[in-house]
Order: sequence, then C-alpha cells, then structure tokens
Amino acid sequence: MPSSSPTSPACHGSPVIDHPSVGDGPAIWRLARNSRVLDLNSPYSYLLWCRDFADTSAVARHERTGEPIAFVTGYLRPTRPQTLVIWQIAVDEAHRGQRLAAALLDELTARVSARHPLTTLETTITPDNAASLALFAAYAARHRADVERTVLFGGGLFPGAGHAPEVLHRIGPLCPPADHPAPTAH
Repeated sequence: MPSSSPTSPACHGSPVIDHPSVGDGPAIWRLARNSRVLDLNSPYSYLLWCRDFADTSAVARHERTGEPIAFVTGYLRPTRPQTLVIWQIAVDEAHRGQRLAAALLDELTARVSARHPLTTLETTITPDNAASLALFAAYAARHRADVERTVLFGGGLFPGAGHAPEVLHRIGPLCPPADHPAPTAH
C-alpha cells in the first residue's frame, strides 16, 4: 500500500509528488495558463479544486522550494465511482521531458486505488494535442488496458468559435503498471 507521505517519482528522483493544498491553487492556475494548451479556468476554480478534490489530484513539487512544477487534477465519476476522470495535467516547461506527467498519473492512480477500487481512467483530449495523446496511450500500455475513443463533446457545443472536439479516452480495465508487479499477499 502506498505511503501517505509525499513520494519521489522513480523516473526523475528530485521532484516530490504530494496532495495539493489550497495554497497551491495560484501556482496550479499559472501552470495551466503557461501550458498554452489547457482550457484555463478561473483562479477560484483551482482553489476549490485543491480544497475539494485533493484526494484525487496530485502536484509535483520542486525538491528545494516546494513550489508546484506539475499537477494533475481528477475526480471519481459520480455515476461510475470506479472511474477516475483526469481533468487537467500540466508540467512546467523547464521540467518537461523527464516523464513527470507519467509519474503523476501512476502515483495518483495507485494512491486512489489503495483507498477506492478503480477499474477505469477517463480523460478527454482534443485531436491536435499530441503530447496528451502520447501520454495517455503510454499510460494504457503500462497498465495493460484497452483504450476506447469516442467524441464526448463536439466542437459546436463550446461557446465561441474554433474549439476542437473533446474526444473521450476510456482506459480500462486497469492493471498494475507493467514495470511494477502487483503486490503479493504474505
């Protein structure tokens, strides 16, 4: 069972993965804004997210400053409580290329699974977001899970012009990552 204390991702070793706190809201908002890919929500929504969904979200903190350098926000789907929905994930530009987003996803799903059985992960990705498409395809491969893709929200549903469709990626059933064997009972 994962420890309740912050952990370092195996892929990099220096950032610490932790639960977000309300004080992390402004930094998470800035990470989302600076991604130039995510739909930016109000600063208030990130504060609420850190308060109400801290158990299903994670931040990676700089090892010296403790400042968030990456985050993932998620929630358990009310009508399918064994499904973790990933809302947003972003990594500060200076820390990209270190598999930090993958470490966040793996740590978060392990943490949530330890307290609440998960069978499925869902997220939506626009067709032009190559980084997210690769991230979640690799996640599915590590967890030996199938990926079902359907358009969840067509672009015409969004106010204004030019929003691409949001394609639902339903990943499951989830297995422990291929590079981490399942725990055995003693």
